[in-house]
Amino acid sequence: MTEPTADPAAEPTVDEAIAHVEDQLSFVFGRARTVWKEAAQHIHPELNPAGYKLLATVVRLGSTNAHVLTELFDMDKSVVSRQIRMLEEVGLVESRPDERDGRVRVIVPTPHAVERITAVRARNQSRLHAVLRERSVAELELFAEMLGGLAEA
Repeated sequence: MTEPTADPAAEPTVDEAIAHVEDQLSFVFGRARTVWKEAAQHIHPELNPAGYKLLATVVRLGSTNAHVLTELFDMDKSVVSRQIRMLEEVGLVESRPDERDGRVRVIVPTPHAVERITAVRARNQSRLHAVLRERSVAELELFAEMLGGLAEA
């Protein structure tokens, strides 16, 4: 007796599978916005998600300038300037003249900012690790490869 074969028409098409990926990416991006909003509030009640992303980048880089941040985030220079000013006002970054070019301002995080960002990152990484630990190394490597491909698209 032969076993019944799967009905090829019942399997999703590539386009349907891609639509499912798009739906899931939309959900992930929405969740990321929520996480950034929560993280910003954890750092300072006046901080918005854009300010959080800029601050987290300044902490990661150790020091930078507004031009670099503008390029990294493809943001308008005036938006970056306002965010940096706000971060300075609440004591999360300091702005200093560049040693090589006094016309350029170098943005550095305060120790308080480093402490707060480190705590937020640890909490976020813990949540991510809890989900990803359920997957095999091969699945994680494939997932990372696929995300890399999407980032380059």
